[in-house]
Order: sequence, then C-alpha cells, then structure tokens
Amino acid sequence: MSNSVLHKAGERGHANHGWLDAHHSFSFANYHNPEKVHFGVLRVLNDDVVAGGMGFGTHPHDNMEIVTIPLEGELAHKDSMGNGAVIRHNEVQAMSAGTGITHSERNPNADERVNLLQIWIFPKIRNIKPRYDQQIFDPKDRINKFQQIVSPIGDIHSGVQINQDAWFQLGDFARGAEATYQLQKKGNGAYIFMIKGVATVNGKLLNKRDALGVWDVDHVALKADEDAEILLLDVPMEVK
Repeated sequence: MSNSVLHKAGERGHANHGWLDAHHSFSFANYHNPEKVHFGVLRVLNDDVVAGGMGFGTHPHDNMEIVTIPLEGELAHKDSMGNGAVIRHNEVQAMSAGTGITHSERNPNADERVNLLQIWIFPKIRNIKPRYDQQIFDPKDRINKFQQIVSPIGDIHSGVQINQDAWFQLGDFARGAEATYQLQKKGNGAYIFMIKGVATVNGKLLNKRDALGVWDVDHVALKADEDAEILLLDVPMEVK
C-alpha cells in the first residue's frame, strides 16, 4: 500500500530577517515541527529570498550533501576548497561537505534579490573527502518532461553528483501535459515540490509551493492543471 504526506505552502516554517525571507519545508533553525523533521534522507528544503548585496557569511558544514538551485537572480559562492563561482537560474550546485568545509553565499547584485532553493541530504557514506560540482542545464530539455539535475556519484546519467542514492528532476509542464516518473531504486520515495503553477500528482492537487511526499510506490503520475514547474526528489526513505 502506498503512503503519502501533503505539505501545504502556507504551513511551512517562516522567518523574515529583513535581508533574508526564508520558508522551511522541514524543521530548521528556530522552526521546529516534530512532524516535519525530514522525509527519508531529505533533511532540509529551504526557499530563501536574499536581498540585494546581502548573504550568509562564512560558516561550516560536515557530513551533509548540499544542493543549491537558484530560481531567480544570482548567488556568489566561496568555499574552503578554493571554489569561487556565481550560480544563476538554470544552474545547479552541489557540495559534499564530508569531513568538513566552510563556505559563504551572498547576493552579488545590490539592486535585485535572489531566490534560491537549498536542499540538504543526509550522506550515504560519512567523512568522505569534500567535493564540489556545478552544471548549467538547458531549460528546453525539461519542457513537458523531467530533466535530471542531480544523481549519485559515479552514476552515468546527467546531473551534478552527490554522495547518496538520490536523483533530482526538474520539469516544466504546459497546461494539460501528463508525465509518469519511475523511481530509480527500490526503497526510495519521491518528494514533489511545486515551484509554481498547479498540478495533480498521484491524485493530489498541488498549488504553488505545495509539496507531496510519496513512498511504497514505484512511480509518480502527474497532470498539469495549469502551466507548472516541478521539482521531484527521488530519495532513500531509510536514514542509515
């Protein structure tokens, strides 16, 4: 029997610090909800808006897979591995924090905001050597279908690579379009986050920023009720 959990956009944690307006799908910082601590190995999904010229100062991470997906604007990144880059819409960044890294993230533009999704995934193997990956993705390759943007280290398929048996997909569906996604590993579940638009996913109606988690299933079926942009996270349900 399949199982599911519906997370409505308005029920997310919210913290507005002025320079940072953040919505938390799972418990984070001062937001704690015992029913929303994680979905399998998916630990954090933050929907952040950072004001012009502002950002996160240098801070540490370890033993976490961190994926950043800019939705609008630009984000400048520097880390202790020597990487320095600006990531933009249609780009995806991944870091394996492993034994430990420090990094900073800021909006390099004084006159425009940046909106990004930052996702944390528990690692498959602890204390690996830290690593960094960044790629540009062609938005044409996700029109009315899923485009793979994240895959496990060593996977021959496309996407930035992380230290976990997880696959992320982006899809940009026109009204009326339908698609089916097959989960890639037994024991994985899918967390579907509506970036914008309206779609019916496995029989559940999702609006902008709603999310649906499903497990004990082998596929996800969707139909776009309006034009819809969708992020699908195919992740192990067991945290080891």
